[in-house]
This record gives sequence, C-alpha cells and structure tokens, in this order.
Amino acid sequence: MDSYRNSDPRPPIMQGSPPAMVPPKLDWDRPPWNRWAFQHIREILPTAEVWRGNGHRHRLERAEVDLDGLPVEDSEGKLTTLAGLLDETYTDGFLVLKDGRIAYERYFNGMGERTLHLSQSMAKSVTGSVFGILVGRGLIDPAKPVTDYLPELSVTGWAGASVQHVLDMTSGVRFSEEYTDRYSDIGQVDVATGWKPVPPDSDPTFRWPSHMFELILGLKETIRPHGAQFEYRSIETDVLAFIMERVTGKRLPQLVSEELWQKLGTDESACFTVDSAGYAVADGGFNATLRDYGRFGQLILDNGGGVVPADWIEATRNGRHGPDFSPSLPEGSYRNQFWIEDPRSRALMCRGVFGQMIHMDWNSGMVVVKLSTYPDFGNVAYSMATLKAVHAIAMALN
Repeated sequence: MDSYRNSDPRPPIMQGSPPAMVPPKLDWDRPPWNRWAFQHIREILPTAEVWRGNGHRHRLERAEVDLDGLPVEDSEGKLTTLAGLLDETYTDGFLVLKDGRIAYERYFNGMGERTLHLSQSMAKSVTGSVFGILVGRGLIDPAKPVTDYLPELSVTGWAGASVQHVLDMTSGVRFSEEYTDRYSDIGQVDVATGWKPVPPDSDPTFRWPSHMFELILGLKETIRPHGAQFEYRSIETDVLAFIMERVTGKRLPQLVSEELWQKLGTDESACFTVDSAGYAVADGGFNATLRDYGRFGQLILDNGGGVVPADWIEATRNGRHGPDFSPSLPEGSYRNQFWIEDPRSRALMCRGVFGQMIHMDWNSGMVVVKLSTYPDFGNVAYSMATLKAVHAIAMALN
C-alpha cells in the first residue's frame, strides 16, 4: 500500500466506528499507516507521561511571515515553493522560530497544535541534553568507563568503553541498525521495546529479548576498538538512559520532566513509549507537540538557557567532520547525541527516521522543526532538499 501526500485524498485509516482500516501491529510505523500512527502513539503503545508541571506556559510571541511561496528546490533539484516542498516531503508540522518568535507555522495531515508527534531519534538529543545536565551537576563523568555506572555491562561489548564513547556513538560494539531487516539488532529493539510483536515467520528456536536491558546484556561482541570510528547505533542512547536512571534513582520520564520539560514552559505534557519493564525508550520513543519541540530547540540555541550547561552545548557543537557520518550531511559530525551540520556554522540538528528534524543555527538566530511521515525510513533527497530550504528561509528572514 502506497503512502499519500497532504494534497492527496487520505485513506480512511482509523475512521468510522468500527474503523475500516486499522494499522497492523507489525507495520504501524510503515506507510501508509505511519501517517496516522505517528500522531496517535498513545492509542497504539503503552506510554509514560513526561509531566509539564504546574508552572507557566512560555508564550511564544509571533512575528509571522508568509513563506508559502518562497522559492526553494524540490527533491529533484527543480524549482518549487516551500509549500510545495512541504507537501512533497510528507510534512505533518513545520515551525520556524526567528529570534525566539514564531515566524512561520503550518500543520498538515490532521495534525494540530496540541497533537503529540513521535520524535523517533530526535529523542536521543532530548536524552543527551538531560544527560548533560547531570554531567554538569557532577553526577556522571563522561571520561569514566561505562562499567563504573553499569557493572553488569562488563560481560558485554561495552567493557572498556568510556561514557564519552557512548555519547558520541564511537564504541566498538557490534550492532546492526538495518531498519528493513526485522531480524537485525534494531529489529530486535522493536520487539524488546514492545513496539512490534515477534515476526510471525520467526525461527521458533530464536530467543527474542523481552525488554531493553535484556537486549543490551546480550550484545557481547565488538567489531573495532572503542573510539576508533563513529557508527550510528540507537542502542547507545539506551545505555546512557540506564546510566542516568542508575545514578539518580529516577526513571527517564521523571528525569526529563523535572530537569527539562517543566523548565521549558511547555504547552503540553509529553510522553515516552515504555517496554514491558517500564523502561522509557530513550532512543526514539519520545512524543511532543510541534511548538514544544521548538521550545526545546530554542533552549539549545540560547546556549542552554541556564538549564543545560552552556559548556555542554559548546562542546556538543565541536566534533570531527567528514563524509563517514551521514549521506545527507556530507560535512556533518555527531557529538553528545546531536548532529552537527558542518564545521563552519556548527549548527546543531536533532534528526529521526521518516523525516523528523530540529535545526538550530546560531548564525541566523533560527530554529526550524519539521515533523514528517516519509514513506521510507530515510530519504536522502528529501532530507537534503529540506536542509537547502532551511538555508533559503534563513536568507529570506535575515
């Protein structure tokens, strides 16, 4: 079944009583089902609240500019408009903050201002920011071995790895991030997190992990020395989250609530999906509204805003660069659970599969959030066209 763009007639997913089209448990995150599911995670999976608290809502002032007709390039390099590109790239929500004020805000595909949208791997940057807060408080030392905090990992591939190796995804642990293979390590994460059932054609002799820590304990092999090379592996973020829980005695949703979400003055409480042991999926299970993602991006752009240590943000903006990080970021890098666009701008990015992005650029004073439901896990042409559009917006607003 093909996906559909915002300009196409939408199939009646979960419409009617009873609904005519119900997302299958094995494929709810695949097209076309993801176009509904990413905005309705709490109806699909167990979740834990990230409470916004009783504090004030940080009101975002508006200084709106109509950018619908802004000339940009589409995914084939042909001239289109920003509105056309947002349609082409299966956008659900798009927000531009310029100098902390809303310059442009659009919703599509049934999404609204109160809708919680799945972040996918943007959750890594949320987790990494709270990790930085705990480092700044002296509760965690990134130079220490992982096993100082999680001794159980001495029998895994993380033996000998430092916490910083895990933050930068440069440990040597063998882990396959092959999204289209249900039996890869990331496919096993789907089962361990409770996102997916065991595939029906699974080998009956294979023992699937029942929760995330069990999966982590089963990763015994390394493929290179720790620190030798970056390799994107979602499981590293979950190791960080277990370190955070171990040193604080609190679960991740409570930590993110107390250390970040309540201090942002968010509109809505967020949520994490949780596994069978109540563990919140740090690597991709976070859900929030478009504006609240924008508030998070603005906090980072404000050099942590007195919440995340400014020296942690500065350190995060520095990393070695090269073509081995991401096809859609040819000069990119990765540091402390954030992407760095290039060594000149040192703009930070949160990115997730199926087209999730927060872009934070100090040179333009701009935060851009894009929530999407691509019909495939990663579309390099869509992502590169989006990044070019971000630069075009910056030029138009400066």
